[in-house]
Amino acid sequence: MPIKVKKPTSPGQRGMTVVDYSVLSKVSPEKSLLKRIKKHAGRNSQGKITVRHQGGENKKLYRIIDFKQDKLDKEARVETLEYDPYRTAFIAKVLYKDGERRYILAPNNLKVGDTIITSENAPLNIGNRLKLKNIPAGYQVHNIELTRGKGGQIARSAGSYAEVLGTDLNEGYTILKMASGEVRKVDCECFASIGQVSNPEHNLVVIGKAGRSRWMGIRPTVRGSVMNPVDHPYGGGEGRAQRGTRRPKTLWGKVTGGRKTRNKRKWSNKLILQRRK
Repeated sequence: MPIKVKKPTSPGQRGMTVVDYSVLSKVSPEKSLLKRIKKHAGRNSQGKITVRHQGGENKKLYRIIDFKQDKLDKEARVETLEYDPYRTAFIAKVLYKDGERRYILAPNNLKVGDTIITSENAPLNIGNRLKLKNIPAGYQVHNIELTRGKGGQIARSAGSYAEVLGTDLNEGYTILKMASGEVRKVDCECFASIGQVSNPEHNLVVIGKAGRSRWMGIRPTVRGSVMNPVDHPYGGGEGRAQRGTRRPKTLWGKVTGGRKTRNKRKWSNKLILQRRK
């Protein structure tokens, strides 16, 4: 899907890019699959800021996405491809033969009118959902379960996928290579969808102006080096001062650069064969 580059008719549009939404269906979202999520704008029950840089976004409704796709051996037809304000990927509204409609994550190159199915012996077509043990090596998969029946938990954002490297049926694990470069084992009885998630050019979008960040609910961020010493470990000094602390730190003095944060005793460490680069 191509990215559209704005013509520089104003300083804010110089270099600004937006995703081309012309491939999406021009329809309103399915009302029965919408719900309002209460906004907190980074404030607690007293109204005090507990998460910085949040607040003031455009109104939006949450689309209820079916990450499980647990209607086994029942074909569904893709009715529409739609925008979802809560996620980077596009979503697809599918209609099952029993008349039920659901939203699913749209894989790249899925088109209106295509049919998808969740089945152990489904054909290896884009959008179909199978157990990992039935997907050959070399295939790209997304919306991957980590626990049987829980629904997809990884490879769900725009353009993401994992590559199947192989399956050991004796051990009961499929080996996946993540987009980060991590190689790990996943239960081969878990389900995954074939293909890459839609909107792979999302990472090429240039915001272009401050106002567009405000529409997305992101308030301004001030650099620590321009604060006073009382406000940040990097603050103070005459002119452009050096950091003044050996290791990079957060506003609260916690070391943030180059320190491993993963729990060394986490149970899933044994499933990771190679850490990400």
